[in-house]
Amino acid sequence: MSTYRIRSGDTLSALATRFKTSVSALAKANNISNPNLIIAGKTLRIPGHTGKDSFEGTKGGTKSSGGTKSSGGTKGGGKTEGSSGASAPGKATPAMRKLAEAGRAAAMSIGGYNSQGLCATGVSKAIQNAFGFKVWGNGNQIDNNLPRDKFKQVNMSLEEALKIPGLVLTWEKTSTAAGSKYGHTAITTGDGRSSVSDFIERNTLGAGGRTGLKIFMPTM
Repeated sequence: MSTYRIRSGDTLSALATRFKTSVSALAKANNISNPNLIIAGKTLRIPGHTGKDSFEGTKGGTKSSGGTKSSGGTKGGGKTEGSSGASAPGKATPAMRKLAEAGRAAAMSIGGYNSQGLCATGVSKAIQNAFGFKVWGNGNQIDNNLPRDKFKQVNMSLEEALKIPGLVLTWEKTSTAAGSKYGHTAITTGDGRSSVSDFIERNTLGAGGRTGLKIFMPTM
């Protein structure tokens, strides 16, 4: 089985064509839950491929018979988030890193490691300190109030998002009485586990009972 490092503009369907396999086979071999999204910089395992092409591509990018399109993906083939490498773990944009740092500072100034029930206040404070504007609303309203010329919604799992600093997470509902009404919001730190709002949540993956997750990335 060969391996390939995903490049910006790649799609699963184009890679399946290139390596004479199927999208479903690639998804299964790599535990990809959403075949329409692959992350630039990650290594993809290619089942049944024994050629010398070790997935590093060619200089100036890769060509595939299926074609790729970094700005919006190809029809039915999905897209690679992070045409500039922004969504790949460890390759966040300066704006994303700035937001993550502002989020940690806001969390420490409000609750430290203990929730105060003010998640939206913490996230709004971080956005204002990082970018100079305020976003109003509670945990399940902030997603609708994020300016779309400064944030875009991205499609990935919570596990993937937590590896990237400076993403805004919103949930429609949580298991608490207040959370069932107001939801929850937080900013990723990029360590693969924690997020920040009005406090630093050490294990966001372990927080059960949350539904309606949406993820937004700064585009400034």
